[in-house]
Parts: sequence; C-alpha cells; structure tokens
Amino acid sequence: MGVASPAAAITNGSADGTDHPEVGALIAEKPHSDDTWSFCTGTLISPTVFLTAAHCGEDVKKRKDGKKIARVSFESRYKPGAKVYTGRFVADSRYSDKADSHDMAVVVFDTPVPDIAPATLPTEGLLDELKADGGLKTARFTPVGYGSLNPTKGTHYVYTDVRNQTSISFKSLTPRWLKLSMKSKKDGSTCFGDSGGPNFLGGRDSHLIVATTISGDDDACKLTNLDYRLDTATARQFLGRFVTLP
Repeated sequence: MGVASPAAAITNGSADGTDHPEVGALIAEKPHSDDTWSFCTGTLISPTVFLTAAHCGEDVKKRKDGKKIARVSFESRYKPGAKVYTGRFVADSRYSDKADSHDMAVVVFDTPVPDIAPATLPTEGLLDELKADGGLKTARFTPVGYGSLNPTKGTHYVYTDVRNQTSISFKSLTPRWLKLSMKSKKDGSTCFGDSGGPNFLGGRDSHLIVATTISGDDDACKLTNLDYRLDTATARQFLGRFVTLP
C-alpha cells in the first residue's frame, strides 16, 4: 500500500501511465495542506458512470439542495487546471458507518466522458466460480489508485496525485469481500486515497474489475486488503440502477 520513494507506486508497484485510463481520481475543491488534490479513486464503468466508494462522499461538495457534486480527473498525474468532469455523487442508500458492506457509490455525469473505454464488470458469481474450480489460488489481481506512497518505516504518508498500480495475491473470499494479501516480495498493496479504486482480475493489461478497494488491516498499508465484490447480487442490485450488467 505504500512505497519507500515517490519513484514507485503503491507498495511494490509502478506508475500506471496509460495502462488504465478508465481509472480516475476524485478531486477536492481546494488543495490539501501538502498541495495535493486527489482524495479517492474510482473507475469509469460506462461513458457516464464512475464507480467509487460511498465513504468518499464525506469529502464531496454538498449543494444547498442536499445533492452532492463530485469532480473527477482521469489524468495519470493530476495538476491544477487539468480537465475535470463534474457529476452527481450517489451512494448506495444501504450504506452507513455501521454497514460498510454497502460501501459503493457512483458519480453520474450529464454527458459521456469522451475517448476513454469503460472497464468491464464481472458476471454474477464470477469469483465463486473461480474459487470452485481452484482458479483463485493462483490468481493475480491488479489494484490501481491515486493513494499515498507509504515509506518503508513509520506511517508518514506521501501523496503525489499520480495514478499507480501494483500486483497482489488472493487470500480468501467471503459472500461480500475479496481479501487480497502480500504473500511474497513481488506483492504490493493499496493505501489511503486508493479507496473506491479498482482491483482488476489479472495482470496490468486487464480491464476486468471484480472488486473495489475499501480498507486494510493495518495503518502501514502492508497487510490484507479488504475489497468489495462486484459480482454479488447485492452489488449488482445497486450497479443495475445505473449501467447494463453482463
């Protein structure tokens, strides 16, 4: 989830560059104290729908009419003045601080985002099928996000507004969660700011998003990642309100 220097990405990773242009950052209305702007990650899943985490709504601008409006950038490295897309932030109504099993939200744009192909969503029960035939044991996953670069020692988080990627191993599967873990030196992880971002099934050329980053087991961002499954009936119930599901 973090790295020793900004030259790399989220733990044991690298800059994403143009590998996943469909992955974007939620951009704050004003810079943070370190002069960075991004605070969460998400993925374009249709030309007008951007998937992220419901808890990211805590930092989204709220209008006088009560609706939340979010700003999204798809730049691999966000800089002030870069193009942003503005849309309505809609969280799963079942989500609350005590019900993080529904930690999903979308940003709905009025007009399509041009020139970016959306990610592919999974079919219902895909991860259960892979688990049943033993395919998950050796599967690789590619998390992508704009989160912090965490030093090797301590918990001093460094943010760069850069889209990064890494690779991580399967740990376990529950009815709601995909748990991914750093089992070897080649494994990476996600960290603060990667919330809502995608976990693609496969290597760096994959665009099949099977889960979204929600949390982790430690503040050092080096243990188990807790990722919200998108192939369940529960997740599809929410997603089906906004996109056509496979």
